[in-house]
This record gives sequence, structure tokens and C-alpha cells, in this order.
Amino acid sequence: MIEARGLTKRYGSTLAVDDLSFTVRPGIVTGFLGPNGAGKTTSMRLILGLDAPTAGTVTIGGRPHRHAASPMREVGALLDARAVHGGRSAYNHLLCLAQTNGIPRRRVGEVLEIVGLAGVAGKRSKGFSLGMSQRLGIAAALLGDPAVLMFDEPVNGLDPEGILWIRTLMRSLAAQGRVVFVSSHLMSEMENTADHVIVIGRGRLIADSGMAEFIARNSSQTVLVQTPQPDALVRALVAAGGTVSPSGDQNLEVRGLTVDQVGDIAFAHDIRIYHLAAARISLEQAFMELTANSVDYRAAQPAGPEHGKEA
Repeated sequence: MIEARGLTKRYGSTLAVDDLSFTVRPGIVTGFLGPNGAGKTTSMRLILGLDAPTAGTVTIGGRPHRHAASPMREVGALLDARAVHGGRSAYNHLLCLAQTNGIPRRRVGEVLEIVGLAGVAGKRSKGFSLGMSQRLGIAAALLGDPAVLMFDEPVNGLDPEGILWIRTLMRSLAAQGRVVFVSSHLMSEMENTADHVIVIGRGRLIADSGMAEFIARNSSQTVLVQTPQPDALVRALVAAGGTVSPSGDQNLEVRGLTVDQVGDIAFAHDIRIYHLAAARISLEQAFMELTANSVDYRAAQPAGPEHGKEA
């Protein structure tokens, strides 16, 4: 278990992590989300003891990781896939890590098989693609067969097959009772992988909940309706306090009212309904709504297709 209590990190005038408290439990995949500059990587470095906190504490299994007797056997981490000596082969890179951490040589071959790099084990890592480097970094994290695994952007550079593979791997590791803590900007992937989410913005905790609860709590509900009497239904729904917008022929999007309320209003006004359902809200939509005020760098929207055309 990872426990952060009042975790704070300041770099000069910059407050990167601000009084952050959370718990990462075993047996589930916990997603660590936040906009660029939110403090995710800094938080992970603090957990691993790579940086010292300005204030607060963070422990793994009840003690700071810097006190671990055999770090790679207790925690496996992928923070920077390119942090590898480019002149070493994949096998020799892992063998060096194994020998300096008291891990048997046979384990090197095992993890190379797990990540799909056995066929290129003798090749120098400087020739690896980003996706191959990610796989090598994941192999290093798995080398000590640890109970706690931390991945920072693990799907960067992976093709669709690789993304499916890492998703399956993380869920299988969690099913074994391990702690799996993963940071990613790919919301669709996190929605398919994580059971629980911790969201930070500008170094502060802004959400800590199960995936379904997070999506439900942080998105305004939309009801989709199809009716041959759209004008009559719009009048009735607006009178009841709803906000309605058209969505194609005979289709309406309704906010501010539940599915049951929309159905009851239509029934009361003798309005025929062909389709009525709550819209499925994605993790990305919920995340964007929640973190709208925590984004430091916001690009301008692109101009329309006619912008800049000669008159």
C-alpha cells in the first residue's frame, strides 16, 4: 500500500505538490490523472524517494521507500523509458540490474519473454523504438517480482497491440493482489484499465474515487430523446427547468432533467417517444469538466475553414 499524507514539494517559488494525501490500495489498478504540470511525475518521484518532500510523508508498506532493504524486490517503477545505457543490449541492461539487486539471472529471460523482447535481447537499446524502450522499461519494473508497481505514461509509443497488452498486464498484476499505480494522459485507455482514479490539479488533490463514481459525479447528465413531436416536447421540458438542444432530425439532448423526469413529462403531455436514454459520459468528458480550472497551458481554438480566405 502507498500512503501519502500532507505531501508537499516546493522548487524555489514553484509549489509542485501541495498538501497531497491519498492511499493506493492493492488488488486494483489505480489511475493517476491530471493536466500537464499538475505534479504527477513529481509525486511519483517523492513516492520512490528520488526527491525529498518539503513537508509531509509518503510510505510504501508502512515505511519510506529509501529505507527498503531490496528496492527492486519491493517496488518496480517505470518513470523514463529512455533512461538506459544505449550501448548495452536489452539482456545486459536487465542483467546488470539483476546482479546489483540480488535477483537471479534466470529472471532476466523470464521478463524479456513477458514483455515480448526475447527476440531482440541481444540488440543494443540505442536502436530501440520508443515502444520497444517502453517494453524494456516495463521489464525492468517487473524484474524483482515486486508487490508494488508504478508506471508513468506506460503506453507511450506502443501500437494498438502493445496498448492492449499493457492493459491486460496491469489488470492481471492487480488481480494477483499487487499495488498497480499508473499515470497516463490517455483517458480512453484509463477508462478501460483503471478501477479507481486519483486526480490532481496544480499539485492539489481534486478527486479520489472509483471510476464509475468519478464519471457520474463529475459530469452533467445528458438525456437523449427521439420524438416525432420535438417542438411540443421542447416547450414542456423547458417549462420543467430543462435545457434542450437539437441533435439531428427528431433527436434532442436534454440537460438538467433525469431520464425518468423526461419520460414522465412526455407522458403527461401525450407526446410520443421513440427513444429515451441517458447518454454515456466518458472519463475524458468528466476529466475535462473537473480539471477545467486547473489547466496552466491552454491553446487557442483553431479558426474555422473559411478563416483567412481571400474575399
